[in-house]
Amino acid sequence: MISLNKIHELPSILADQIAAGEVVERPASVVKELVENSIDANSTEIDITIEDAGLKLIKVVDDGNGIDASQVETAFLRHATSKISEQRDLFRVRTLGFRGEALPSINSVSNVRMKTSTGNVGTEVVYKGGKLIEQKAAESRKGTTVEVRSLFYNTPARLKYLSSPNTELAKISDIVNRLALGHPEVAFSLMSNGRELLRTSGRGDLLQVLGAIYGVKTVTKLAQIKANDLDIKITGFVSLPELTRASRNYISLILNGRFIKNYPLTKAVIEGYGSKLMIGRFPIAVIKINADPALIDVNVHPTKQEVRISDEPEIGQLISDAIRKMLSDKQLIPDATRDFQKRFDASPKQFSVSVADQEQTNPPLFEADAAPASAIDQPDITPVVVKTKDDLNSPPVAKFDELLQSEPSSVPIFEADNHTPVPPISLLSRQPKPKQAELVSETGFPDLRYIGQVHGTYLVAETPESMYLVDQHAAQERINYEHYRKAIGEVSDDQQKLLVPIILDYATSDFLLINDHLELLNTLGIHLEQFGQNSFIVREHPMWFKAGQEEDTIKEMIDWILTDHKISVAAFREKTAIMMSCKRAIKANHHLDERQATALLKRLPECENPYNCPHGRPVLVKFTNEDIEKMFKRIQDPHHTDQEII
Repeated sequence: MISLNKIHELPSILADQIAAGEVVERPASVVKELVENSIDANSTEIDITIEDAGLKLIKVVDDGNGIDASQVETAFLRHATSKISEQRDLFRVRTLGFRGEALPSINSVSNVRMKTSTGNVGTEVVYKGGKLIEQKAAESRKGTTVEVRSLFYNTPARLKYLSSPNTELAKISDIVNRLALGHPEVAFSLMSNGRELLRTSGRGDLLQVLGAIYGVKTVTKLAQIKANDLDIKITGFVSLPELTRASRNYISLILNGRFIKNYPLTKAVIEGYGSKLMIGRFPIAVIKINADPALIDVNVHPTKQEVRISDEPEIGQLISDAIRKMLSDKQLIPDATRDFQKRFDASPKQFSVSVADQEQTNPPLFEADAAPASAIDQPDITPVVVKTKDDLNSPPVAKFDELLQSEPSSVPIFEADNHTPVPPISLLSRQPKPKQAELVSETGFPDLRYIGQVHGTYLVAETPESMYLVDQHAAQERINYEHYRKAIGEVSDDQQKLLVPIILDYATSDFLLINDHLELLNTLGIHLEQFGQNSFIVREHPMWFKAGQEEDTIKEMIDWILTDHKISVAAFREKTAIMMSCKRAIKANHHLDERQATALLKRLPECENPYNCPHGRPVLVKFTNEDIEKMFKRIQDPHHTDQEII
């Protein structure tokens, strides 16, 4: 036994297991390393078979160059590689692998069987936990087959940190997707427990690979970009601004055939869109960068996904400019007639002239004296005609005794001049005695009298002692939020059947993750049925969904799941309530008539927290009479009164 206080060389198997901790993080890491080896071997066809999310079996079959019988055993030695031989080779690496850590690292934590041939007599070797068990002659089919079984069987602690089978399989699918995007000239297939997850043609058509991964509907909303300078060539496809996702994960950067993670270049993709993307939304993009290998250092990370690029700012500028130019040449107004025609074909009666249709076209905003109604009450017969195309239907608000826990008196109203908190209205009695008592409602909220509107965005209201500016969008967001939070928390069996079912297509990796969260979606009344290979069909939706926004609402809810895999039911309901409240709120630059504005101000005090919107922004700011008098220099000294100045 070796003494722990003496310097010694680690046993080779232990050293390989330590290296495996960096290189072989999960089953997806094994797939990545093996497939990259196959690509480096000039394969034109690569078939990947998975069982039990890769823990039972990972099998990669290629038609590449194969390994000569005399070198098979050497291939399993640490730092054994055919891709570099001297120092300067590190600065002109054109292959995906070169460090010689993959096979020995995988071998040390699993059971491996390899069959390989260069076209002559083949060789088969069997390893168990890094030890050679068997070596013999095999069939002469050119190429290599690697089977990895019982992954992490001798390092059980690693198993504790793996996610659910579907999540691990989704990561494998994501890796293969990105490798396929980087190498459209290779025909890929991915099978899991007998089910085909991906198949590409290998014809070199990047658009075909994108269609295989994301679906044909997505491909129709992609546009090609091109740019180049002396050392760099940029090609790829990016989505039009109407097609976005909730995370940056759909932006794939391919550098000389290698998928990389690079924040500055990802940021350059987003900056290319300028203000054409909504906040918090990101495009689908595949950016292929071909650069002189001398400009790139790929030897900075064990998995080689992070690299250093000497001309990084120039590449980022090329990408941004290419996207900007593409967008300037495109018609970016979505074709509204497409959806109209689809609905018309499905149900011609839907477009006949009727009172109900008028209500859908110009829905009532809110009635000042309307009695509280349930979430599924029909609109009033006589709609209030508004001046925009937005659906401004506000949900009725009743009592909210069981909603937000915060006390209205604990939430400050912000001063207009410096945004510093001042005591809420309910605490005004503690301040210097006003000349007239401030009128407040039973909840402590000021009894506001509507005066007018500024820039179609802010309502001006007054009390005897103060003037208020109310953000109309934030105000109705708060009203809507408290309504939806209650409606979502009391999910009923009431569902609205769809005349035309909604079909949702996803990449395999996303489809698998969504399958893991179907129960969470069911808690909000969203029932997804599998429809085809990577698609879901929705036949009905909860009654509280806004007409015309069913598909967008469901997609956004699913996006949250894809962004946060461990989202709780409570957080999911909270996000849904906030999203629905924002979608149904009055927008800025929308002019309200006196009745609509008065109705909004009348509903605001019914909220448990009327002081902030769900995002935390203030709903209203206050100018006291004293503030106004100071602004007009009617009060120049704390001891003076307004009577001292004419």
